[in-house]
Amino acid sequence: MTRFLRGAALAAAVLLVAGCSGGTDDGASDGKNDGKDGAEASASSSLASQQLDWGRCKATSDGPAPGDDWQCATMKVPLDYAKPDGETIGLALIRSKATGDESERLGSLLFNFGGPGGSGISMMPSYAGVTGELHKRYDLVSWDPRGVAGSEGVRCRSDKEIQAAESVDATPDDAGEETAFFEDAADFGAGCEKAAGKLMAHVSTAETARDMDLMRQVLGDDKMHYFGISYGTELGGVYAHLFPRNVGRLVLDAVVDPTADAVGHAKNQTLGFQRALDNYLKSTGQDPEEGTEKIANLLERIDAEPLSTTSGRELTQSLATTGIVLPLYSEQSWPALTSALDAAEDGDGTELLSLADGYNERDALGRYGTTTHSQRVISCLDQKQRPTSEETKKLLPEFREISPVFGEFLGWDTAGWCHDWPVAGQTDSPEVSAPGAEPVLVVGNTGDPATPYEGAQKMAEELGEGIGVVLTWKGEGHGAYGSGSSCVDTTVNAYLLDGTVPKDGRVCA
Repeated sequence: MTRFLRGAALAAAVLLVAGCSGGTDDGASDGKNDGKDGAEASASSSLASQQLDWGRCKATSDGPAPGDDWQCATMKVPLDYAKPDGETIGLALIRSKATGDESERLGSLLFNFGGPGGSGISMMPSYAGVTGELHKRYDLVSWDPRGVAGSEGVRCRSDKEIQAAESVDATPDDAGEETAFFEDAADFGAGCEKAAGKLMAHVSTAETARDMDLMRQVLGDDKMHYFGISYGTELGGVYAHLFPRNVGRLVLDAVVDPTADAVGHAKNQTLGFQRALDNYLKSTGQDPEEGTEKIANLLERIDAEPLSTTSGRELTQSLATTGIVLPLYSEQSWPALTSALDAAEDGDGTELLSLADGYNERDALGRYGTTTHSQRVISCLDQKQRPTSEETKKLLPEFREISPVFGEFLGWDTAGWCHDWPVAGQTDSPEVSAPGAEPVLVVGNTGDPATPYEGAQKMAEELGEGIGVVLTWKGEGHGAYGSGSSCVDTTVNAYLLDGTVPKDGRVCA
């Protein structure tokens, strides 16, 4: 099973490969703002004063090393913030210094690209293409959060095991399939525990927010200037709650609903992807209801008899659903969805399988990425809610009503995602209230599939009156900045570069 990623840049990356939540209780805090400044609340003074050894970045499994404009370093952070002078782990950082006049430099602008589980080391250089104006006055900085890629990244299964698990039906139809579904979920958790060890209990969103504040100090910034995308918005909200006095200019784009629990997030994504599918179907001249029924029927037939592909692998219902999801992240990829669906209707699953492989980070040699491994380790530590099989079955009619295509898939996911997880979850939903913080720019896209627009409104409300400022874009795809709206880009740039806060509720058509 696969929970859909919440990360705009991640979606763009996996589309290229295809050829086309969170808690605030980390053991060191009760999740409530204690009014302390970042230095008092984060880590020991020795870690805050550490000097980073910036050097040339190395190639990673995700691709070649970036150019000479980029530098990499490792920053030490506490494994456990309840023991700030105890064992440490290393976080991989990347930066490119501001390109403009030093006298106009504003400091560091920290980016998180979502997931959770996305690698900032691999994504930051490619994303820099849309941040030219920002790069003139900011050092662009990102990192692999704890438990991700170069920062003690967790790998729960081998490539062979990942491919074998793709035969497990993520929407079980009988007792045998249900048993296999939950056995696979438990096996995945056991693999994560074996790989992560003691780190498994220390990859929460709150701990990553504390890592961010330590990073702010080590980088020499008085305030945190931050750009969070998708899950990165939840992380940014948690940071603002824990360290309101340290908030500088924060942009939250493609916003996660901070009031939702695990089931609520699944319902939100079911709604968002169905809404995006409806918009896609309208763009092709189809009636959304009729088009949805046609796709749902196709998935039922694939469930009964998987489709053959040119690779010799079979396209299962679960892989087909994943293949449909991927191009909905970007309007530019809708033609690829049309082609893949037409081929599947003709009995060829090759194109949908290619899209699913892109989402699952599978390359031509059968090697898989581990973004979803880190995502699961982080989100299952954050989320307290653990629906049982019986509870999920009662919810399925509601999920199917929201979306005949995605509902059952995401409904079952609520039960399987953290089933028999070795570590208890921490909260039902993150605390993001930030009294005393500077205004935070919250950007919502009305056509966003993975983080529906309603999340932006909820985030602004939870941040607090006068703090959360909503900017709306009437667009398609996951995320707004850099997606083709000069109105959005100009407004965000003015906020980050000049501190110009737009009127709350501004709309970019």
